[in-house]
Amino acid sequence: MNDDLSGVERAVTFDIKETGNIVAVVQSLAKWKRMALHNYKFSDGVGLYADMNAIRRDEELDNTHSVYVDQWDWEKIILRENRNIEYLYDTINSIVGAMCDTLDEIKAQFPQITTELARNVHFITAQELEDKYPNLSGKEREDAIAKEYKTVFISQIGGVLKSGEKHDGRAPDYDDWSLNGDIIFWNPILGRALELSSMGIRVDAAAMDSQLSIANCDARRELPFHKMVLSDDLPLTMGGGIGQSRLCMLFLGKAHVGEVQSSVWDDKTIKICDDAGVVLL
Repeated sequence: MNDDLSGVERAVTFDIKETGNIVAVVQSLAKWKRMALHNYKFSDGVGLYADMNAIRRDEELDNTHSVYVDQWDWEKIILRENRNIEYLYDTINSIVGAMCDTLDEIKAQFPQITTELARNVHFITAQELEDKYPNLSGKEREDAIAKEYKTVFISQIGGVLKSGEKHDGRAPDYDDWSLNGDIIFWNPILGRALELSSMGIRVDAAAMDSQLSIANCDARRELPFHKMVLSDDLPLTMGGGIGQSRLCMLFLGKAHVGEVQSSVWDDKTIKICDDAGVVLL
């Protein structure tokens, strides 16, 4: 039930002395949540959320990335007629609205916080973004669009663009690449885009079948979760994760994720932050 994210990340594994089992620390709850909704017999329109703590050992460490990941994870069952871009975008507006309402409440209690967020979401597909900034890399495009519109949802991430490149990697077996995306905000402290949520409508049998073939992951068809999706034995769902530490970073105007969470950093990072007066927890 663990995810390999973009398809190459290694999970942290260890053995349990008493049972002899080999288990893994989660990297993402995407598959687990959908299976949980099935096992717990949730009904249409009802979902769950989880306070998720994960370890991603292959994460590249920088101001916004840590090997320790904390997210508010959520997943809910949807009807087949809701598997469309309009329903996805309505959900994005609700999530961004909740983030902005939360910031307003925090600022009412702590007026020294001066962070401002734009409530109006600019929606753009990964291909439209490439067309707009053809000479920039994927991350540079995100920075450019976030600087212009402040709050952005980039949709349809995972497939190959006209350039022959992907905007960003996505595993083929949980999000439908035509119905997913990232919520990003402009971070004025860092002067670049900050992704706060990766989410989407999950694969149905057709999307799973197509994406496994495209990603050359046909061997996964024999795994229990994948069999259940391909045979329509799992409910249709949508879901995602909202980064807890990144949200705190943005609200509090912090320059490094290590200012709001305790993690492990290399000596170079520690020295740079120390020299800059940034206190890592």
